[in-house]
Amino acid sequence: MNRLVLFDLDGTLIDSEAGIVGSMRHALAAMGAEPVAHEVLRGWIGPPLRMTFPEVLGDDPGRLEQAVAHYHERFDAVGWSEHAVYAGIAEVVAALAARGDRLAVVTSKLREQAERIVAHLPFGNLFERIYGPAQGSRTSEKAAMIAQALADFGAMPAMAAMIGDRRFDIEGARANGVRAVGVEWGFGTRAELEQAGADAIVDSPGRLVVATS
Repeated sequence: MNRLVLFDLDGTLIDSEAGIVGSMRHALAAMGAEPVAHEVLRGWIGPPLRMTFPEVLGDDPGRLEQAVAHYHERFDAVGWSEHAVYAGIAEVVAALAARGDRLAVVTSKLREQAERIVAHLPFGNLFERIYGPAQGSRTSEKAAMIAQALADFGAMPAMAAMIGDRRFDIEGARANGVRAVGVEWGFGTRAELEQAGADAIVDSPGRLVVATS
């Protein structure tokens, strides 16, 4: 039986720091917020914006939605293209597909944005489905999206793996009984991945073929 391998997008397949951080700065400036240190903004890559923006803007729903809208203004215009594929990722994706695995992307990024990015990747055609929150959605629960992927592909959890760089990827996998593989080249830390309960943590893309077996 073929395995189902699910990939996070930002910090796993692509280094999207420039586009995301630039769009965060744009949104916060538009809301009149004080500048935020780069290392703080970098730590916000991965979690939903509605989880991180309150640290600076407070928890007023109206202000948060305005900020999210400003973020998407810039990201939709230029931010989506400000990324680079991590070295070695293309070869790994091709190797997994050649092994007979079925591949999909599970991301907190809006599905429409993720589909646009993946479509422009040289190996994007190898992913059968893209899972992400719909436009206007206020939730982006990884566990729910992983569960949907298992259902869509008719895959048993024991025959699936989720690859990601943040605890949300690991926790979502564990909630579904899916093998959780953490990667060290993204925006999280090894400690974060260990604390979340990753089944395996790899330091280079080449190790993913074995880690997902």
